Amino acid sequence: MEEYVVLVNPKDEVLGLMEKQQAHINGLLHRAFSVFLFNDNGEMLLQKRASAKYHSPNQWTNAVCSHPRDGENYLDGAKRRVKEELGIEAELSEKFNFIYKADVGGGLWEHELDYVFTGSYNSEFNLNQDEVEEVRYISMENLDKEITENPEKFTEWFKIILEEYKHHF
Repeated sequence: MEEYVVLVNPKDEVLGLMEKQQAHINGLLHRAFSVFLFNDNGEMLLQKRASAKYHSPNQWTNAVCSHPRDGENYLDGAKRRVKEELGIEAELSEKFNFIYKADVGGGLWEHELDYVFTGSYNSEFNLNQDEVEEVRYISMENLDKEITENPEKFTEWFKIILEEYKHHF
């Protein structure tokens, strides 16, 4: 099944729909969301993207990042993907939004109006292996160290969103 993204202008006004991979090839601005989940120890959940993903396979990133469907709001899209990828339900709250553009290799670009949500989760996961290879929690201190020492192991957009997140908190 083809997936479509919602193309927007910087004011989040809808311009139309485009097949997801084509939008990433063309580097067109589209709607997205990113979810940061934390456990009771304040550690951030990371997911390792599945090896079959068409871009950024086997790289670590935030708990969930994806795109709302046409007619779906950002929060509902985020909750849907948390369930589809991690097999869980979590209460999420919107923290901020911003626009970024990142070269993700292979002639593909992430150019997104990204709404960032946070939540907490402290139980088991039921991972969708088509999406997620594995998950782990990490302290912010150790995360910063890992990204500095091995930036290639993390998605380009996660590094950008993480820096933006730090500016807000």
